[in-house]
Amino acid sequence: MSKPLEGKTVAMLATDGVEQIELTRPREELESAGAKVELISIKSGSIDGYNHLDKADSFNVDKTVQQAAVEDYAALVLPGGVANPDALRLDKDAVSMIARFVEEGRPVAAICHAPWLLIEADVVRGKTLTSFPSLRTDINNAGGHWVDRELCHEGGLITSRKPDDLDAFCSRLVEAVAAES
Repeated sequence: MSKPLEGKTVAMLATDGVEQIELTRPREELESAGAKVELISIKSGSIDGYNHLDKADSFNVDKTVQQAAVEDYAALVLPGGVANPDALRLDKDAVSMIARFVEEGRPVAAICHAPWLLIEADVVRGKTLTSFPSLRTDINNAGGHWVDRELCHEGGLITSRKPDDLDAFCSRLVEAVAAES
């Protein structure tokens, strides 16, 4: 039986401080559906995952942002945590990469605090999305419309609030990648 994502490659953009389950669970779901997943970061080597505020595992980086080409990927996943997106939004190349994924109409999935990156890339204006509740004002101030739902999917942006929403988030992510030609 063929897997729906066979032959597709998905980028995950993260750095130190990433919420570990928001990196590992989508990666596992994508890989079990047949996708190749590459971890992209602003530094080479490895990054440290966290379980909330507790340091957890390290993950090997496949490519840096400078080495990655948007056209090589069917979609982009932005895991959360607080420190991870806060550091990434200060890197102009990472922000530019996110904006290019959206401009090219490729799915971008962001969970928890990762919508900060969508705000920084200036791609939330006029769109409805969700996030960890503390980002509500940021999203609204950036011209988006924040809602308290486990999942939003609008204009190629897939967003969820927290790890408890990973079932819906991963399911929609796999569907969106499968729909990519």
